[in-house]
Amino acid sequence: MGLGPDSIKVKNLEDKSKSKKKKKDEGRRKEEEIGCWAKFRLMGGCMPKRSKVDSSLSGITTQYVESKSTDEKSKDQPVIPVVSPPTSNGESASSTPKFSEELKLASQLRKFTFNDLKLATRNFRPESLLGEGGFGCVFKGWVEENGTAPVKPGTGLTVAVKTLNHDGLQGHKEWLAEVNFLGNLLHPNLVKLIGYCIEDDQRLLVYEFMPRGSLENHLFRRSLPLPWSIRVKIALGAAKGLAFLHEEAERSVIYRDFKTSNILLDADYNAKLSDFGLAKDGPESGKTHVSTRVMGTYGYAAPEYVMTGHLTSKSDVYSFGVVLLEMLTGRRSMDKNRPNGEHNLVEWARPLFGDRRRFYRLLDPRLEGHFSIKGAQKAIQLAAQCLSRDPKARPRMSEVVETLKPLPNLKDMASSSYYFQAMQADANKSSVHNTNGIRTQGGFIKRNGQPLRSLSSLSDSRASPYNQPYQSPKPNGKKS
Repeated sequence: MGLGPDSIKVKNLEDKSKSKKKKKDEGRRKEEEIGCWAKFRLMGGCMPKRSKVDSSLSGITTQYVESKSTDEKSKDQPVIPVVSPPTSNGESASSTPKFSEELKLASQLRKFTFNDLKLATRNFRPESLLGEGGFGCVFKGWVEENGTAPVKPGTGLTVAVKTLNHDGLQGHKEWLAEVNFLGNLLHPNLVKLIGYCIEDDQRLLVYEFMPRGSLENHLFRRSLPLPWSIRVKIALGAAKGLAFLHEEAERSVIYRDFKTSNILLDADYNAKLSDFGLAKDGPESGKTHVSTRVMGTYGYAAPEYVMTGHLTSKSDVYSFGVVLLEMLTGRRSMDKNRPNGEHNLVEWARPLFGDRRRFYRLLDPRLEGHFSIKGAQKAIQLAAQCLSRDPKARPRMSEVVETLKPLPNLKDMASSSYYFQAMQADANKSSVHNTNGIRTQGGFIKRNGQPLRSLSSLSDSRASPYNQPYQSPKPNGKKS
């Protein structure tokens, strides 16, 4: 018996439905084979809203990390974001020779294949994820000591692999800047770029692994505060990194994004600058500044740069002053959780810079008097100079280094002097007595009438590429 027109239509629809289902099943199988990377590319992000992530750079512990809200993200984004145009496979493939030509100066870098890094990070799976930044995701991986081949986890060379998020704020231009700056600049206080991957539309960077993570995490996301000696050590190391860029590199480099989340720490708390995506070459001979779009982070960018777009090395000096103030106070540069008048750290601190008798109001109360009086006074004075509204009045970074050098050796601890007792008394006077727990003007938290040591639980939390919960900061302890 023959089939009528209606029957033929039904059969055709069934065939099409089966064909679509078959393609869908094949696509699902391919995605499962590729793993986390495919999901990352399809979803435009690193992880689902709540996922189990290895947030420790040393790989010791894991914790659940909530994804950033829109409001939280905005606090750590560029002042004026740059949106790079999407790059298709055809475009990137055809322009690969041009990219190779642009990268020829970084010949000492290792060139990884995408498959090498896929295997080195165990298929970019969530357990290898270290964090997420404006550039993209950062994964932990293992490669050969002197090669590019992946090796078994825990062997060979431990690395941090940063991927380019195609939907992110930073694009190929920033990726290229990172390679060309870090690929040609070598210094103990700059994170070492080991290699890169450029394959079709993939852009990845491979760095040395920094076991202690970022300064931001230690200052604002830990229950135990950083000791004074370590804060001074980190400040000195970061200052040396900037001084090298400004005054010692073959051509002056303006970092442009100096902040706590971009200062990474090795096992001994040596500071190293990372993320050179926004870095710019300094002004050419005879010129006073570089004119550029305003890029940076709210709370850290120098006011004259934000107003005019004129970029100089003194813009970095201002940013250093903000970070130094964060290290002294234990407060974020911008924190809307603070009382009115204290949201902007620099503006809150300015009136206190000149009061030498009550300088301790600027110091992190979690230090509990375990800081050098002379060291703190010199550091506050230095921060004030770096934060001068007049860029010409700010010191050079080499001068900042010389000011910081003697500070680690000062032994006049405040806890054994009348200054500490005065600080305690002043904090008690200005406290707001509330049994439910209220932040006081003196900087302490009271609960049931007792001051608590940690302020980190109430600080404004932001996701950072490096989150790892160390129990105690011990620079000479066992390395991970």
